Amino acid sequence: MGLPMAINLLKAGYTVTGFDLVQSQLDAFGVAGGNVAQSAVAAAKDADIIISMLPASRHVQALYLGEGGLLAAANPQALLVDCSTISPKVAQEVATAAKAHGFAMIDAPVSGGTAGAQAATLTFMVGGAAVDLERVRPLLEKMGKNIFHAGDSGAGQTVKVCNNMLLGIQMLGTSEALRLGMANGMDPKILSDIMAKSSGRNWVLEVYNPCPNVMENVPASKHYVGGFGVDLMLKDLSLAIENAHDLNASTPLGELAHHLYEVHSKAGNGGLDFSSVFNLQKTD
Repeated sequence: MGLPMAINLLKAGYTVTGFDLVQSQLDAFGVAGGNVAQSAVAAAKDADIIISMLPASRHVQALYLGEGGLLAAANPQALLVDCSTISPKVAQEVATAAKAHGFAMIDAPVSGGTAGAQAATLTFMVGGAAVDLERVRPLLEKMGKNIFHAGDSGAGQTVKVCNNMLLGIQMLGTSEALRLGMANGMDPKILSDIMAKSSGRNWVLEVYNPCPNVMENVPASKHYVGGFGVDLMLKDLSLAIENAHDLNASTPLGELAHHLYEVHSKAGNGGLDFSSVFNLQKTD
């Protein structure tokens, strides 16, 4: 996600210095005109705005709070923008530590996947001070189409956790409905077209159908390669359940969805797109 986002900033005329642990990502960034740094600290040293995109809460904590991390090395005038999808509690923890070190920080997780990152059509869900969002808005507008201020620190992560839990449930429900129709001899494309114009309509049916050959240019029609991985969905569902447990909130469908994606992942499908859960529900 970070590479296409950075490339879109380069295309918009910004000077971007970046770092990634994966050398091929750094190579592609350099070819696109980016300044390649030897470490995250080196990349952030002279930056006015620091944007991070990392896999999980522990990586964000290590980057900002670890010994020799960004809070100890970056310019305190820099605005910190974390676009990772992490626990709302961790987002608040890091933002509090950043404030104690004199930094302004927002959490700005995204929706739209790698395709949205490449097309600069991401949705940003932002938590933090409105004035800090306005400072970085010109950059976010070069990477995304929709920018929402959700509330205080951690609110962006809360929205992302809720959204992805619902998405995971929708994918399972849509797959189950399509499988039932197919078991009755229905053509899945006809069934999808009808449901997409009926009360069961949802984003999965309209944009990201999980049944192969119903839609072109979606992972289901490309052997479930690319898109948003099963293990990433599993991670986000884990965040939702963790958050629900912290707040004593009830999420039975979220927990069931987590279990089903976990079963699918353990069967060797963790690297496939999450729509491949369609195959978990085979009846033939």
